[in-house]
Amino acid sequence: MISLAERLLQHRGMRQLVKFGLVGGTGVVINLVVIIVCNKLGPDPHGIAVNLPWSRFNIRTYHVYATIAFLVANLWNFQLNRWWTFRTSKHAAWLTEYWPFLLTGLVALVGNLAVLTALLHPNSPISLPHGYFDDTTGLRNRLYWGQLIAVVVVTPVTFLVNKYWTFTAGTVSAAAAAAELSSEGADESRSPATPAP
Repeated sequence: MISLAERLLQHRGMRQLVKFGLVGGTGVVINLVVIIVCNKLGPDPHGIAVNLPWSRFNIRTYHVYATIAFLVANLWNFQLNRWWTFRTSKHAAWLTEYWPFLLTGLVALVGNLAVLTALLHPNSPISLPHGYFDDTTGLRNRLYWGQLIAVVVVTPVTFLVNKYWTFTAGTVSAAAAAAELSSEGADESRSPATPAP
């Protein structure tokens, strides 16, 4: 008897979600490694990187670090998702698929930076508490936890947009994608006892 979990994993969309999650997990690790390297080698992450003229706002160094980490992890995630998660023989050219993935990622980056700012800004109502997150060790570093939380918050949206736009819009044709889906659906609906026609 097949369990519910096995039945769910047999569904193509669920398999893709699991693979996307695994790829995303490796991307989170890469993102955090880049953040840690930037934090260790660069200036104070809470310092001002760029003053925005005619405004009381500014870009902090942690925004720059998060952007660098995003660019590295985004490229990693794209290549791994293209090769493994959304693998098909009907991929378009690499750049044709990368631009929508990058654009989706840039939208996610804006969300990531907003969440990160809310978690790190001392006057934010959801700022990480300074009592525990005092930056004395890696496990108590506000930047690391803020980045991790921000990535987790924006990941579900990026999955949906990439599944339904990036890796389908870039395929050779919508008709070819529909034909591939219908043939996979027919294969999944056949029982082992029923021979193929």
